[in-house]
Amino acid sequence: MATALFINRTDLVKNTIINGNVDTDSFLQFVNLSQIQHLQIYMGTALYDQVSEAILAGTISTDLDDLLKNYLQPMLIHFTMVDYLPFSSFTISQGGLQKHTSENAQQATREEVDSLIQKHRNFAEFYTRRFIDFMSFNASAKFPKYFENRNDDMYPSRSAAFVGWVL
Repeated sequence: MATALFINRTDLVKNTIINGNVDTDSFLQFVNLSQIQHLQIYMGTALYDQVSEAILAGTISTDLDDLLKNYLQPMLIHFTMVDYLPFSSFTISQGGLQKHTSENAQQATREEVDSLIQKHRNFAEFYTRRFIDFMSFNASAKFPKYFENRNDDMYPSRSAAFVGWVL
């Protein structure tokens, strides 16, 4: 099944520190990755697929549009930044792995990048908590797909906190 992206380039550029001159190819895969890894966890597979199919078909209902604009897109914007920032200064070309530098700018330190990642994680958690609260009161009436996950589908998580990796 094809998956539609829930945000576009303009959404990221307008709502983050990504400069309009950044090549879309450098972050597009992180939108898709973040959408699958983060949003689907909170939406569940059935609702995730419903939204994706509605976007692809151009048949987004008012309720889905509100859900997308007020909850899912803000979550995805900041989860994308969490996933993209560690890779933002690197590319792989025929010459191998390269780190970009600029003549009139200073490279951010690891601590500065980690701080930005944590800020975006906090933003994403805020919007995730809002989404979970909204779904607690509206899912059964407006979004029955939220409860229709089966077998190997992802079931919606109701915890917005990232507690780190457990080994």
